[in-house]
Amino acid sequence: MKNSKIFQEIFQNQSIGANSIALVIFTLLMAFAVGLFIYWVYKKTFRGVMFSQNFALTLILMTTITAPVVLCIRNNVALSMGMVGALSIVRFRTAVKDPLDTAYMFWALTMGILLGAGQFLLSAIAVVGIAVVIFVLRSVIMNKGEDSYLLVVRADSEGEANAQKLLTRVRYQQLKSKTVTGSGIELTYEVRVEKSEAFLNKLLSLQGIKEASLVSYKADTL
Repeated sequence: MKNSKIFQEIFQNQSIGANSIALVIFTLLMAFAVGLFIYWVYKKTFRGVMFSQNFALTLILMTTITAPVVLCIRNNVALSMGMVGALSIVRFRTAVKDPLDTAYMFWALTMGILLGAGQFLLSAIAVVGIAVVIFVLRSVIMNKGEDSYLLVVRADSEGEANAQKLLTRVRYQQLKSKTVTGSGIELTYEVRVEKSEAFLNKLLSLQGIKEASLVSYKADTL
């Protein structure tokens, strides 16, 4: 009897009506849909060398997880203060390689907060507006779809000549360093290409090329 009273006291204020259940389900579905949209924008605008599927999926999870957290604390001041205190001791040790990825993380968190607060119209306007801004900035500012990379090539003398012939077709290329050893020649170029994977495969198919790699490179000016 005593245990039943304890549980009754704990859960007496935690009853959920049909309207509340519908709101929770709708909020979660909206958060998942918005997270998918952010994932799609990130995938379409990604221009690095290695696309991280885990980070992209994290954007969906961040939006979906944040929404119910805000949903449960928005009408409870005591619970919200406790949640802030709990989150303040959390430490994330995963380093963000690209500063732009941080903006996507804040975007996902902001959408989750807005949806959890019930601001569905504002969320729709914000997520579409931010996506439009990202696409405009990518197409106008970021050098017409071409990114800067450091190209490292290991080859023999024949491979060096073949690589130089291929690089003459690239809109921008600049030799940064050349190292000659007993095992061959190592060349480092700064190049700007649009389809990095296709360019790298074409380079590796040339005669005399032993190894080739592209490293994402953020130049001061484009």
